[in-house]
Amino acid sequence: MAKKKFNPDEWKESPAATGGQEQQPQAQPSRRSASINRDMNATLEEQIAEVTRRIEEAAVDITAGYDNWLTVGFALADALGEGGRDYFHRVSRFYPQYNQQEADKQYTACVKAGRGAVTVKSFFGRAKECGISVSFPVEKPQQEFPSTDGIDGTDGMMETPAPEPMPTFSQELYGHLPGILDEVARNATSNEDADLLILGSIVSFSACLTRVYGIYAGRQVYPNLFLFVTAPASAGKGRLTLCRRLVQPIHEQMRDLYRTEMENYRIEKSRYEQAKKKNPDLDPPEEPPLRLLFIPANSSATSVYQILNDNGGGGLMFETEGDTLANVFSSDFGNYSDGFRKAFHHEPISYTRRKDREFVELLRPRLSTVLSGTPRQISALIPDAENGLFSRFIFYYLGFKLEWLNVFARPQGSSLEEIFDDIGWGFTDLYQRLEMQPEIEFQFTTDQQDRFNAYYGATQAEYHLLFGDDIIASVRRLGLITFRIAMVLSALRLGDTGEEVSTLICDDEDFSSAMAISRVLIRHTVRVYRELSSADLTKPAAERTDRQQQFLRSLPLTFSTKSFLEHAARLGIPNPTAERYIKNWCQIGLIHRIKQGNYEKTAQ
Repeated sequence: MAKKKFNPDEWKESPAATGGQEQQPQAQPSRRSASINRDMNATLEEQIAEVTRRIEEAAVDITAGYDNWLTVGFALADALGEGGRDYFHRVSRFYPQYNQQEADKQYTACVKAGRGAVTVKSFFGRAKECGISVSFPVEKPQQEFPSTDGIDGTDGMMETPAPEPMPTFSQELYGHLPGILDEVARNATSNEDADLLILGSIVSFSACLTRVYGIYAGRQVYPNLFLFVTAPASAGKGRLTLCRRLVQPIHEQMRDLYRTEMENYRIEKSRYEQAKKKNPDLDPPEEPPLRLLFIPANSSATSVYQILNDNGGGGLMFETEGDTLANVFSSDFGNYSDGFRKAFHHEPISYTRRKDREFVELLRPRLSTVLSGTPRQISALIPDAENGLFSRFIFYYLGFKLEWLNVFARPQGSSLEEIFDDIGWGFTDLYQRLEMQPEIEFQFTTDQQDRFNAYYGATQAEYHLLFGDDIIASVRRLGLITFRIAMVLSALRLGDTGEEVSTLICDDEDFSSAMAISRVLIRHTVRVYRELSSADLTKPAAERTDRQQQFLRSLPLTFSTKSFLEHAARLGIPNPTAERYIKNWCQIGLIHRIKQGNYEKTAQ
């Protein structure tokens, strides 16, 4: 299995892997023998064996991505020690580059590392993410044992499963991000938190990369992005404010420049007032533009457009309460939602300044936006999924977790604010270097273009089948968003290489990272889409949509009629319905019929 070399010490220090908790050294792998008797361990192994059998039956690779492979190894080693080696091989072999000797070496390293923080629930959780059922009836004798390391309903082994968690992407990106984003992600306390920090950083940086552009659908586009992180109160979305600190130094530099220019203007204005008494034909000095990176959302439409104009068309709107913008949009003086929509595509915005009765036209606005709020605040800003704002936003749905974090835990050495301030100053060096260069054109390679078009063609067909016309705008704009994310990643990569280029070719690593992010974002978009939809989600039609998605995801790369009917039966889908789904998917190209009774998926 061609995966990067495992370093146990490095993995132990990974915050996303450890959940942000300090690890206690262990002399040997934990087998829980002190708290769970032999009968309980036998039951646990039976559950692992059953889930492994289900994985083999579905032919699903739950080890895709190095961190997933490593986590599965740690989980099995922690639960079963040497007894988990065979299960590790059995689930690893579905990886296309599986190598028995390398997998054996990897598992030995996991056993020796004594990783107590990754428990068996990570194995069941990863299987569940890949569409494998991990539900088991809980027998009464098991209730006599205390809950230990997730051997209860929290890992999905109860008969009534917990709501399916939203997917994350950060676990696929560790070790593949540009250096500055790697520094950001290291401060995460979980995969969800890492996603949050990575997305918030990418969008914040996108407002500052004014010298980088690409050609998409025949039009010149810049990296600017719109992000809305939605979560219930106290779910952790407040951590997004750390990302603001990454570009705060640039905002302060712009403010300092404005103050200096304003001071010079006042001096010149005073001289002018004195001189015009003798020479009335003198032209007055011109007031300097108000330079700001951050644009307050609670502003009139004219003020927002004026700041954009003074900044050369660019700026960042960063608000932690989404209803701030929603309240402005609902007012007479501040309804600039049309300009907001135009700015996403850099379309011209025109306005009139009352002061000088001057007509002003922003030919190429470049606005980036970071918002957070509760699901209800989304509906206040975007009343329904048909509103044009919906498809322009990246949505990330942060789930609520009932856990109490150690509020007194402190990062070693510096506070999080100081850490992110330091990272921000590092980005400022790259920003200043790029500002001194001519514009740089960003491009995909021919192979990347082919892969991009194939993926989004299939994704558009799949989601149109599942949700109809209303979702298509979001899928298509997600393509543009993916292109822009790749542009940001590639520009940040210049901070690692120190190169000066006139054409920025996307690195395959950054292309893969952008695509991995987009595959997760479409799922989060659908979650928000359905919440905004006026349809009652308890109706059978919505349930059928869910079943179709689950059915399609559960199918292996190649399968037979017998196999897909067995998959359908496990999901409670009747044979005629399953056959109709397969027929429809063949017609739109999601599935290809190899020969009679044999099929392969075309969209991965």
